[in-house]
Amino acid sequence: MCLRCWTRNPDRPINQAQNLINTLDDPPDWLGDFAEFAAARHGIARTCVMVSAIGRLLRDGEPTHPQALLERSRQQGRSAGALARTLEEFLVERGLAFGLDQQARLALRRRQRRVDATPETLRPAVAQFADHLVRCQQRARRAGTLPRSDTTIESSIAIVRDLACFLTTERPRNDWSVVEISDIESFLRSQPANRARRLGASRQFFRWARTNKIVLVDPTQDLPAVRRHAFNGQTLTVDQQRQLFQRWTTQADIHPHESLVGLLALLHAASSAEIRHLRADDIDQHHHTIRLGHRPHPVPLDPVCVTALERCLAHRDSLDTLNPHVIVTTITKTRATPASVSYLAHVLDGAGVPPKTLRSTRLVDLVINLDPKVVAEALGMNADGLVAYLTDTVDTARLAAPR
Repeated sequence: MCLRCWTRNPDRPINQAQNLINTLDDPPDWLGDFAEFAAARHGIARTCVMVSAIGRLLRDGEPTHPQALLERSRQQGRSAGALARTLEEFLVERGLAFGLDQQARLALRRRQRRVDATPETLRPAVAQFADHLVRCQQRARRAGTLPRSDTTIESSIAIVRDLACFLTTERPRNDWSVVEISDIESFLRSQPANRARRLGASRQFFRWARTNKIVLVDPTQDLPAVRRHAFNGQTLTVDQQRQLFQRWTTQADIHPHESLVGLLALLHAASSAEIRHLRADDIDQHHHTIRLGHRPHPVPLDPVCVTALERCLAHRDSLDTLNPHVIVTTITKTRATPASVSYLAHVLDGAGVPPKTLRSTRLVDLVINLDPKVVAEALGMNADGLVAYLTDTVDTARLAAPR
């Protein structure tokens, strides 16, 4: 073969793995299968680089069982690296290793950064509170209940950190036990729009602090509960909805991801999380239905959504990927993970509207025209949370006729 044909030969990584097996005293029996597994997801050159990297790990004198190899293949930083991701997917799929749990490691670093930003005099209690939240999360997972997400835990720690910074800078408080109700009220007044979330996190912290004898009195106990406010988000007019609908159904040069995300959010109130985790096996092409998130019933699709979904699947096939999700990007085509949150947040930038506004518009329309309990059952939501969309809405047809 010439150099060009040799570099593009699909058998090159497999031959390289076989040569590596012949040179090792105790080669792993899965090395050849890994070369085929990686070649199906990456290019020939990158697969050969991975095989060479595994060869170096097998010869460095360290333990060579799958879990140890997986740990040593990880790169420093936010990303574990292509080798670690591919090796993790391969070993976990065959039951040879437990995985890296990269998301948990990143969440730990984010929590630690928030704790480190707390003033030194108040930092130990915040660090213990962070550990308490993580233990509650793990206990809820074992019990099968609804655990707090990493984002919720990080938000609570960030609010307690802001409270500690406020107490040390605006108030001469260097100990949690001397915090008064006036201090909490001043802290809540600094951001009135975020009062409910700040008050909830502060109550959670001081409730835990009183249980652990860090404070004797809970300063947030006598604060009045915040009344649930009505929905005040942005919605679209009927003319604006028509313009967006025509954009996503008539213009062929629009990216398939934009059309699918826009139509699902506008017509079916689909959230970004539901669309991100939509998989190819969630689609029933015979009945024209899909499974969205944790909704209890399949979602029937109209013809325009079926067309947008077919375009998106054709774009997915053009990427030649093994990723099971419908929304596949150039970054995730070699992985099995869904698209990033940032990608879904900016996929509709060309239309000039965020997905949240489209979903809010559809929710307002559904809740006003239907019973909130019916909408909650169809969308898998809590009916109490949908009542806010009914505030200041009067059905004039039910009013008594004027005398």
